[in-house]
Amino acid sequence: MTRQHAHTSPGLRAWLGLVVILGPVLLVSMDGSILFLAMPSITEAISPTADQALWMLDIYGFAVGSLLVAFGSIGDRYGRLKLLMIGAAVFGVGSTGAAFAPTPELLIACRALMGVAGATLLPSALAVLSELFPDPKQRARAIGVFAAAFAAGFAIGPVVGGALLGQFWWGSVFLVNLPVIAVFLVLAPVLLREVRAARTGRVDLLSVVASAGGLLLTIYGVKHLAADGFMVLPAVTGLLGLAILTFFVLRQRHLEHPLIDFSLFRDRTFTIAIITGLLPLAAWSAAAYLSGIYLQSVLDLSVLHAALLALPGAAVLTLTCIFTPAFVDRVGKRSALIICHFTIAGGLLLLLPTTITGGIGWYVASTMIAGVGYGISFSVVADTAVGAVPAERAGSAGAIAETSNEIGNALGIAILGSLAALIFRLQGPDLAPTLDETRHLPLLLPAALEDAKGAFVTGLHAAVVVAALLHAALGAAALRWLSKPTADDPGGNSSDEHEQQQLAGMA
Repeated sequence: MTRQHAHTSPGLRAWLGLVVILGPVLLVSMDGSILFLAMPSITEAISPTADQALWMLDIYGFAVGSLLVAFGSIGDRYGRLKLLMIGAAVFGVGSTGAAFAPTPELLIACRALMGVAGATLLPSALAVLSELFPDPKQRARAIGVFAAAFAAGFAIGPVVGGALLGQFWWGSVFLVNLPVIAVFLVLAPVLLREVRAARTGRVDLLSVVASAGGLLLTIYGVKHLAADGFMVLPAVTGLLGLAILTFFVLRQRHLEHPLIDFSLFRDRTFTIAIITGLLPLAAWSAAAYLSGIYLQSVLDLSVLHAALLALPGAAVLTLTCIFTPAFVDRVGKRSALIICHFTIAGGLLLLLPTTITGGIGWYVASTMIAGVGYGISFSVVADTAVGAVPAERAGSAGAIAETSNEIGNALGIAILGSLAALIFRLQGPDLAPTLDETRHLPLLLPAALEDAKGAFVTGLHAAVVVAALLHAALGAAALRWLSKPTADDPGGNSSDEHEQQQLAGMA
């Protein structure tokens, strides 16, 4: 009897540990999108400028994406569980500060702190999870649950945010993190064990600073040029950012242990997989953010109503993530990637019939059809990227795949959001930089409000057309470049890919 208990209890501990790990993982992905429906409420409360509003949204993703690889190496050296605990605690502090931030600047700073903490959580959580499941089959199943939870977090973020805002003030979208963090900090030391990996290489601090600084300076220039027109300082800042990013890329070629191994991009399959990690999240985040404003500020729906309308798309996306592995086994990764991009392109184009007087049905249809493509992309990117490289380079491939997801989430709002802001500035009534600011102007004439709404819808259409064209181009590239499955391997999968993915989680 004792022997049987000893045999079954580690399995129970492992699955309980997985549940505990999924808490912060869900928060990290959910906080990348939870503000999409909250921005009109935040704008009304603390009056951010157009570029400050965009920074509130995407500083988080840039912080997570630019530091993921670095914190993965730091966790190997000093302990994954220790870094996980520290990251969770800092995430809670950042969430508390953001909830009560009285100014846009402080909210941006707290979101940045949350992003830094989020970068510690993802790679460490996956490594600790791998220690919980030494059996390869159980580990593959657990990582599938992990990936589905991460994707579901992005999908349900706007829904959770909208539901909270229907009952509470805007700070509640951050305070909801605290109970999850508290439970994790109590249970993690009991259920999880420390994980370290012997590494000879050091984290190149200059590369970390260059990648993060170059991204932020470049996006700063783009946003200000879009919101305010041509000015010398934003233009110079953007060019300086591009120069720093160029330095970063060149530096990686000469490092023994580069932060990002760019030589992996010589493989076409790997390159398409990484772009598939970046582009769909860019399209999804931009469309979700702009659609949230459209529903509330153009169609005048309540935030709760907008959240309910987002449910069908979130459900389709989450279910697609769950069923994609079986779908890929049947049709192969090549076909799945092609279907992914053309489905997203088609779904995005369904937003074009939306007008200032109606478009709810088109919005719901768009999120559901594009949700199929998003779900496929979220599920196959890491496995495809890792499977495209030799096993000894799986760690670098997995780290780049994770980074592409987070950077894509931030870039969508930064680039496509800035495009929409530019069109609003050029075609709007020129009374305020954003639609929400225009709506709250005193003595606003109905004709001016209608012009502002029309300019915003035009910007939304331009952003989704650009995103759809990029997806169609990537789908065509996948159709042309990716090799067709052979008779020996009809699914396009190798038998050791799951094990390679575990190696990627340890990177």
